[in-house]
Amino acid sequence: MVKRGSDELLSQSGVTVMAPAAPHHADNNNQDSAAKKVKLEQNVGKPSRVIHIRNIPNETTEAEIIQLGLPFGRVTNVLVLKGKNQAFLEMAEEISAVAMVAYFGGCVAQLRGRAVYVQFSNHKELKTDQTHSNAQSASAQAALQAAQVISNSAGAALVAGAGAALQPANGGTEIQGGPNTVLRVIIEHMLYPIVLDVLYSIFQRYGKVLKIVTFTKNNSFQALIQYPDTVSAQTAKTALDGQNIYNGCCTLRIDYSKMTCLNVKYNNDKSRDYTNPTLPSGDGDAHQLLTSELTPQRARLALALASRMSGGVLAPPFLGLGSGLASPYGVGVGGVGLPAFGALTLTPASPALRALAAPPMPLATVLLVSNLNEEMVTPDALFTLFGVYGDVQRVKILYNKKDSALIQMAEPHQAHLAMTHMDKLRVFGKAMRVMLSKHQTVQLPKEGQPDAGLTRDYSQSPLHRFKKPGSKNYQNIYPPSATLHLSNIPATVSEEDIKEAFTKRGFTIKAFKFFPKDRKMALVQLLSIDEAVAALIKMHNHQLSESNHLRVSFSKSSI
Repeated sequence: MVKRGSDELLSQSGVTVMAPAAPHHADNNNQDSAAKKVKLEQNVGKPSRVIHIRNIPNETTEAEIIQLGLPFGRVTNVLVLKGKNQAFLEMAEEISAVAMVAYFGGCVAQLRGRAVYVQFSNHKELKTDQTHSNAQSASAQAALQAAQVISNSAGAALVAGAGAALQPANGGTEIQGGPNTVLRVIIEHMLYPIVLDVLYSIFQRYGKVLKIVTFTKNNSFQALIQYPDTVSAQTAKTALDGQNIYNGCCTLRIDYSKMTCLNVKYNNDKSRDYTNPTLPSGDGDAHQLLTSELTPQRARLALALASRMSGGVLAPPFLGLGSGLASPYGVGVGGVGLPAFGALTLTPASPALRALAAPPMPLATVLLVSNLNEEMVTPDALFTLFGVYGDVQRVKILYNKKDSALIQMAEPHQAHLAMTHMDKLRVFGKAMRVMLSKHQTVQLPKEGQPDAGLTRDYSQSPLHRFKKPGSKNYQNIYPPSATLHLSNIPATVSEEDIKEAFTKRGFTIKAFKFFPKDRKMALVQLLSIDEAVAALIKMHNHQLSESNHLRVSFSKSSI
């Protein structure tokens, strides 16, 4: 059922609803208001090229509104009323708008994880003027131009009558492929193994998943996921691209595959055809073949299988990483209840699907760090460096072995992040080794016990980067690099001021660049990764003004 918005004053019945008779003492304004209401309600259920979308998140862009309509046909105009959490979308043809309203009448449309409501507008065309200047903004025009390019490239094959791609074909059987129905999923920062059942649980929320094939390519874990229609694939791509399966790691990067159909040979822990449960399990170590129907001549592509991941059985979840979300599913996987996607707000900053499944890894939060430069290393230096990848709680440099230290992180996945990115990293001229420790906590020295300031408790430090749940900093975790990302720069500080601050600490700046649209941030490139590591340790929290301290992290970009 399509919900109707109060701004549109539409009803779902075809009966004209008369306004109540005005009292004799009512003024003309009340009568005019009632008359306008009757006039609006007489437009009940009439299709229009213009779609009215309600309950959109505040940060919604024109491009995201266009993405909702793009699978159904060509989009000709868009208007976002951010103050009212509403938007209007104009389709080139009325049949496209009809298909869109019909489709989202049967399933919930989502933007950034929030349910939005799709209905016909009273307007027959979308006219924008200077009062709605955002519709004429550069972002709106750019989004419309991009949509035009996509529409032209996909042609009639994308929706060719819109409804045809949305309805079962061949007597009720699902469409077994087509343009933009197969998603290619790459998982970055994969600290924990991802099994096929986890992918299915995530992607089936956005439509019926027909087939999944997982494989390893270019040292990255990937999957091909096939939906029966373009709308399901588009919705999944929009909602999940850039999200984390677990907090701070296992990031989903999603685009369309050139394949139009997956030909799955085996149902096992690496591939699954949900439309054909009778397929053999096959030899788990054999290569599987996929069939591409991009061209008349069907090409075969052999994909290497991913390494086995505990037989597809999910282990118990991390303590402290449980989700408070209720489960809409009747069953769990491997004894683990799945969190409710319906209540989940997926934003680039959210912890996303962190409790969906349990990473089969130990609950270690303490790291053993060795081969340190004992002449230069301090607890504060280790706190700053390891703080790039998690919230450091305690640091203990070993009293009788000062080239080694114990570092306690706030959560297990933070310890794994730090170990993954910094094992063998050169710090102060030596290749540091990082591994999990058998210790559960870092003990503070007892009163009277010699320590020489080698143990520090940072549990209440204001410099923690990830203390806020779903912090945006989780989306900016990158391996050590020669380029540093600087933030919290006040407007009064110039490029020369920053360069001088680095130079005074003994660092040579190779390149510097402020962010064009946000001068509070900049990139600075050092001569080497070694020097960038030392600069991060010394310059993070450097005081730039009375109220501003520099924030430094590794950057994925170069200048």
